[in-house]
Amino acid sequence: MYSSVQGQTHFFERDTSFNKSRVIGTSTAVGAFWVGSIIALKEVWYKDSWSGEFHTFNDASQWMQMDKAGHVFAGSFITDNVYHTYRWSGLNKSTSLILGATASFGYLSSFEILDGFSDEWGFSWSDLTANSIGVGWFTAQELLWDEQRIKLKFSAHLSPYAKYRPNVLGSSFSERLLKDYNGQTYWLSINPSMFMSSITRFPKWLSIGLGYSVDEKLRGVENTYYYGNSESHEVFIARRQYLFSLDVDLTRIPVKKPWLKTLFKTLNHIKLPFPAVEFSTNGIGFHNLYF
Repeated sequence: MYSSVQGQTHFFERDTSFNKSRVIGTSTAVGAFWVGSIIALKEVWYKDSWSGEFHTFNDASQWMQMDKAGHVFAGSFITDNVYHTYRWSGLNKSTSLILGATASFGYLSSFEILDGFSDEWGFSWSDLTANSIGVGWFTAQELLWDEQRIKLKFSAHLSPYAKYRPNVLGSSFSERLLKDYNGQTYWLSINPSMFMSSITRFPKWLSIGLGYSVDEKLRGVENTYYYGNSESHEVFIARRQYLFSLDVDLTRIPVKKPWLKTLFKTLNHIKLPFPAVEFSTNGIGFHNLYF
């Protein structure tokens, strides 16, 4: 019989054979979260904008495609976590990949359908495409390399622009992190050691981060925003930002505790703060520590 500590450790270990109770528990959790979140959003988020008439909306040119980067990240993120949860349940790789990809694409498509019945939004084919790219990004690497050599990551900080349009960019801390694209950055975290020989001395945990973000972007389509009146106003001119930085692949840090491996894998979706070089139409800039 396991002690309490051993039992906890055993829980975080992946089962090597089919575990019926884990598979049922995982499927129940995925289904409950899927249905519950859709119902909750329908009653809360879409309550005042529900039209009942399905329509499409082309938003491909908005927000300098930052929202599309978010959809790509979400597709990969959900596929990754559902896949590994089913692997933890003892299912084989191919079945877990099918379930992870299907759940991720289906779940995100549910939001697109809800948008299609909303007056404020609409069903977006570009969003659906971005979701598919995210699902495919994770799935293709697992099939090709049996590992994620180029991970999609996310980082965020509070930008100074939310106060100018709090209804759009957010008024609270959590809203600003989720809605203000000026504070968000999406990363390709590339682990060079995974492309090298197994005997390489290159640090296995060290990655290169290539990031994309925007600055002074206060409106969806228009790239110039005037705040104030004709006599006194501020002008914001949106621009794209490309960043180069370093990162840590937490899954490649050698730890023995299964619970710590799980924690590191969970945190590995976030790009860790490092110095960064920024490239934009304003020239080249340097950040001592970029979040």
